[in-house]
This record gives sequence, C-alpha cells and structure tokens, in this order.
Amino acid sequence: MRFELPDRRIVGPAGELMIPADDEITPRLVMLLEGECEGLGAAEAARKHGLTRQRYYQVLHLFQEQGARALQPQKSGPKANYVRTDEVERQVIRHRFLDPDASADIIAQKLRQAGFPISTRSVARVIEKYGLQKKTLPLPPRP
Repeated sequence: MRFELPDRRIVGPAGELMIPADDEITPRLVMLLEGECEGLGAAEAARKHGLTRQRYYQVLHLFQEQGARALQPQKSGPKANYVRTDEVERQVIRHRFLDPDASADIIAQKLRQAGFPISTRSVARVIEKYGLQKKTLPLPPRP
C-alpha cells in the first residue's frame, strides 16, 4: 500500500481509494500507518506529509489516546475568552443601562477602577455584540 500525496489517493495491490479534498483526518492516519506500520519511520513520514517529527509524535500520541477523531485539526489560539468573561460583559451592560450616555472609554475606566482588566475596545465590542450603541436621531430635512 502507498499513499500518493499530490493525487490524494491510497494505492494498493487490488485497486485505489480516492480521499476527498476536504478530508483532513485520513492523510494524518495514513501518515501514522506509513510511519508505524510500513516502516517509513517517524521523521520520513512527517517530512513526506509536511510536518515536523515533533508534530508527528504529538499526532501519534493523540491517536493512541483518543482514536481517529483526535486527528481532526484543532482550532489554534485561545480556547476561552480571557478578558471579556460573562461577568465582565454583565458589568458592561449594567454600566450602559445605568448611564446610557457614557462612552465605551468611560465604562472601561470604571471597570478598570473596579478591578476588571479591560480595554476600551473590548467594551466597545460588548456594546456592539448586544446592540447597545447610542441611538442617533435623524437630522431634520433641509428646507
């Protein structure tokens, strides 16, 4: 059995199997099969699939713990919102209702004084998220 990377197909003695273009799990599984079962080795299998040897072992470890579902690429970056927590959002909404004319800068300053480390931009994002922007009155028509 061999995996032809550019064509995204697995070729065996009795035929071939095409891998859909949007499938991200099967190529990683094939990489592990080549590295662990076909004798290609970790470094060569990782290089063939555009990964580092270290990443190969991370993928192998995930597969051994959780199976094929663990081979699905994970979202990178923070997994949670560290600054705009639910409590901070509640406080922004509270301040907005207490003083509807207060700007995002003023609300951010009040929250920082209360011990919440938040930027003016984060306050503005919360205000936008919940549609709490100040309403602007339309201008009267010109005569």
